[in-house]
Amino acid sequence: MNKSEVYAKHMKARISPKKVAPVMDLVRGKSVGEAKLILSFDRTKAAALVLKVLKSAEANAVNNNKFDKKDLILSELWVSGGPVSKSGQFVAKGRFSPILKRTSHIYVGLSQAGKKV
Repeated sequence: MNKSEVYAKHMKARISPKKVAPVMDLVRGKSVGEAKLILSFDRTKAAALVLKVLKSAEANAVNNNKFDKKDLILSELWVSGGPVSKSGQFVAKGRFSPILKRTSHIYVGLSQAGKKV
């Protein structure tokens, strides 16, 4: 983490990391304005969650670090698996079918356009 980068994260988002990763690939390396435009027209739940974290990171950069809004780009963007809620259901012939409710940790890192790391 450099001083020229600002981060925001959403811990324990109730969506599988496998569903969030393709949405992140759409906006990786783009400017913040372009990324917000792409995510706002994507109708998936993952896009809404990433957009929420992106707006939070942008607010952190502008208000806390006094970055210029138009110079921000997405320098880092990643998702990792969070805790898994495990339950199950009894099915035919005395068997048990597990139900795994996965969560994600979504991270967004912004930097200024001239200072990309």
